[in-house]
Amino acid sequence: MTTPLLRLHDWSRLDREARHDLLRRPAQRDQEELMASARRIVEHVRQQGDAALIELTERHDHVHLTAIAVTEAEFTEAATALTPNEKRAIERAIGTVRAFHAAQRLPPLSVETVPGVLCERIEVPLASVGMYVPAGTAPLPSTAIMIGVPAEIAGCGVRVMCTPPRRDGRADPAVLYTARACGVTHVFKVGGAQAIAAMAYGTATVPKVDKIFGPGNAWVTAAKLLVSMDPEGAAYDMPAGPSEVLVIADESAHAEFVAADLLAQAEHSVDAQVILVTTDREVAHGVQRELEHQLERLARGEIIRAALASSRAILVDTLETAFEVSNQYAPEHLIIQVERARSWLPRVRHAGSVFLGALSPESMGDYCSGTNHVLPTYGYARAFSGLSLADFSRRITVQELTEEGIRDLGPVAQTLALMEGLDAHANAVTVRLARLAKGQS
Repeated sequence: MTTPLLRLHDWSRLDREARHDLLRRPAQRDQEELMASARRIVEHVRQQGDAALIELTERHDHVHLTAIAVTEAEFTEAATALTPNEKRAIERAIGTVRAFHAAQRLPPLSVETVPGVLCERIEVPLASVGMYVPAGTAPLPSTAIMIGVPAEIAGCGVRVMCTPPRRDGRADPAVLYTARACGVTHVFKVGGAQAIAAMAYGTATVPKVDKIFGPGNAWVTAAKLLVSMDPEGAAYDMPAGPSEVLVIADESAHAEFVAADLLAQAEHSVDAQVILVTTDREVAHGVQRELEHQLERLARGEIIRAALASSRAILVDTLETAFEVSNQYAPEHLIIQVERARSWLPRVRHAGSVFLGALSPESMGDYCSGTNHVLPTYGYARAFSGLSLADFSRRITVQELTEEGIRDLGPVAQTLALMEGLDAHANAVTVRLARLAKGQS
């Protein structure tokens, strides 16, 4: 009997330590060496600029470039390289993502907290943003949509995109077509940690940006963390790791659907992880059979098998326990394939994005349902949200006081300031109240 691709574990038979180990993510690369390597790349780009980008591209991507900026001719050629159906699919996906993100606009907030004290909140778009679109094992025009659309809606003035070049020295045509469709005109053929450094600090060719968005490999993630800790660098969207999905399934779930969802996520990379949590042993066995059957016709079988080696199926007694397991794991993607799936939504506490019911595959969120597919992974969904329109702007608070307001609330500030031993703070109120007491404003 062959070993199943997804080994089944009985949750009720495991002690606390074994349960913790079962939900452990695949081991990350040596973090100390990874950060040191990313730091060397970042510093090289800071010191040598474009020359470093060309050198590192040849070293890591095995492509010799004489210029890194995508030309107008390359944009034109990219458009002709796609079929009409491919263009329509990109434009349709842009439309749904734009509809969902445009609805996230917030009106200005204005509250008179007490008479004469007006507090407001206004939104201001980020002045400049950098967008990283991976193209390692597979180019991701969908990521260009997920970052490019909200940046355009928010009104970010400078929008820069970096994506690794192909072996022929050109950027992926679908990525270029998508970038132009999202209003991005500054695209550079640079990948990896060097792309992050270029956008964070700027070069003679690549503009410096205030914040960097987009997923990437371990070096990209490390570089984003490094530049975000430097006041002269750039902020970043969220911490992330390898992609992942957790599926909760009861006896009503279609094993064929569940297996397809697990395989779809496993094909991202060898360090991706997929988890099945089910109340039904037969469903688990059905999923195991379907994995073998469907894998035979998939192109990225080797990558999928490597990812499944660190994945698992978990048998639980109740759906309540299934959701406890999910919340403990905090998945990037959570698929709920149970009867009355929506009724279980209040049980979800930690997840990046949720897919309800048998007809809601995670692939739809990746491409075109409208939600954003840039999500927190590796357990960061406990504290971080997926990308949204709000990430491309800053909220600024405003306050304005009248004579009535400062007369009424000023003494409160004075008292609190003196309680903290900050008499200069109290004095800033005192001098105003004194002038008002003299009949002056």
